[in-house]
Amino acid sequence: MKGPQQLPETTPGRREFLAGTSIASWRGSPSQAGKARRQGGIPLMRSRFNRRGPRPTVRPIRKPPLASLVLSRMGFGPRPGDIEDFLALGADDNQRLLSYVERQLDPESIDDSELEARLQQAGFTTLDKPLDQLWNDHVTADGIDYRVRIQPLLELERATFMRILYSRCQLAELLADFWHNHFNIFAWDFPLFPVFVSYDRDVIRTHMLGNFRQMLEAVASSPAMLFYLDNFTNSTAGPNENYARELFELHTLGDENYLGILRQSEVPLDEQGRPAGYVDDDVFEATRCFTGWTVSEESGSLTFRSDWHDRFQKSVLGQFFPPNQPDFQDGIQVLDLLAEHPGTGRHIARKLVRRLVSDDPPEELVQQAAQVFYDERESPDQLTQVVRTILLSPHFRANWGNKVKRPLESVAGFLRACGADLTLTTEDRFSDIFFYLYSHTQQSLFNWRSPDGYPDSQHDWLSGNPVVHSWRMFNWLVDEEDEGQYFLDILGSTPASLRTAPQLADYWIERLLGRPMSTSDRREIVDFMAQGRGPEIDLRWDVNERVQERLRSMVALIAMSPEFFWR
Repeated sequence: MKGPQQLPETTPGRREFLAGTSIASWRGSPSQAGKARRQGGIPLMRSRFNRRGPRPTVRPIRKPPLASLVLSRMGFGPRPGDIEDFLALGADDNQRLLSYVERQLDPESIDDSELEARLQQAGFTTLDKPLDQLWNDHVTADGIDYRVRIQPLLELERATFMRILYSRCQLAELLADFWHNHFNIFAWDFPLFPVFVSYDRDVIRTHMLGNFRQMLEAVASSPAMLFYLDNFTNSTAGPNENYARELFELHTLGDENYLGILRQSEVPLDEQGRPAGYVDDDVFEATRCFTGWTVSEESGSLTFRSDWHDRFQKSVLGQFFPPNQPDFQDGIQVLDLLAEHPGTGRHIARKLVRRLVSDDPPEELVQQAAQVFYDERESPDQLTQVVRTILLSPHFRANWGNKVKRPLESVAGFLRACGADLTLTTEDRFSDIFFYLYSHTQQSLFNWRSPDGYPDSQHDWLSGNPVVHSWRMFNWLVDEEDEGQYFLDILGSTPASLRTAPQLADYWIERLLGRPMSTSDRREIVDFMAQGRGPEIDLRWDVNERVQERLRSMVALIAMSPEFFWR
């Protein structure tokens, strides 16, 4: 990992601060840093079949108050006033956590009028278009330029970031991001980007707190997934196993239940008499089941071509499929078998626990959540019950620092903590520059090319590029101005009564972290702000432009500390 000394010195003393803090102990070893490479603009991270590896070195950490932990882990970090709102939910932490979880698991009950007003102000015109209109207006229409074709995805990118920044339904936004990665689609290809709005709205967000089996079929039926994994070309004349392979390896059973090249008859059975896992022949047979599932040229929706379908008998996961079944029936049965297999519950539970609790998911909690997943497989709120089980477990409260913020969480968390007042549109200069610079952090929205989705462990994100470019985003956000107006009003957000370096440091440390900083790091922040003056000197930051610049830089420096990145 490149050392922090390579950051541009926009403020005197910044290099000295970075060199003196514990950021050096936060970095991975040189051998690990060497693994951060780029190929075609995409970071080369570890294969999904090799998730284990040396862990980065981090110093011992203290667990924060529950309010800070919950708002950092169940969303994208607190905005001003959020911690106070959490503390008002009950007489003790148990009541507050229960109340907050139940409220967040019912997003329809939450007043999100601020977000809705901001989205309306942005002037988006494509986000409510039904699938057939998206298809007709942006895919099949003649004589339209590229900007019109990609407009739905550009609007969705900006709307998604605004939801993350301003929605009070923070858990819903975190889960939308989780499921987008679980059922990952690289959206920035034609004809994917015109129809991806429907995938986000009608598939991911509609089902993410509902029933997994229904969600699985909605994904399989979506033109975005049919195009991305090539099932729209899957026919008896040219079978394409891309979708069937990822359906088993990523969407349902996962590699933990893959038994290799055994014959189907050699697969051991579980206690219920079902195959304990899957083999390659199951994938090949499932590929035959999904022949004929394609996209209508007229509407962009799922359609069935019986002349493309393999109508002969098949066998998947020990289940015999008779020949000549009705349209779609073979594929529907595959989805049924996978959704109700206990291995799918374990795989989904493990990923949810990894996202919500720890990079090393506690096995006890994984098994508990997997059991709820299986027991509630017929329930319309199955996924809500699984998430509730995880969030109300002792493991959720006990774990801290076993995850780090990925760039989406760190940049969004910084903006939320600073009280950003932004409207991201497809027309203004700031939005274009913002998303261009953000793309260098390597976690652009809907932009992971392979179907396994963005990685979810600190090992993958503590390399040089994601961290350093997140730091650069912090610097740019506090320094960027337009006609004298800063995009982050750090000065206007700082109480005028705070005059000394310790007062200013403590205010912004608490605001960005939701808790005190370690003594050594706080001292570095105070020293940076004081610039050799005594701690009780009035810095007169209301009139001194150099001190104003230093105050903005101090806020960015706090966000560069290891403590800001812990989850």
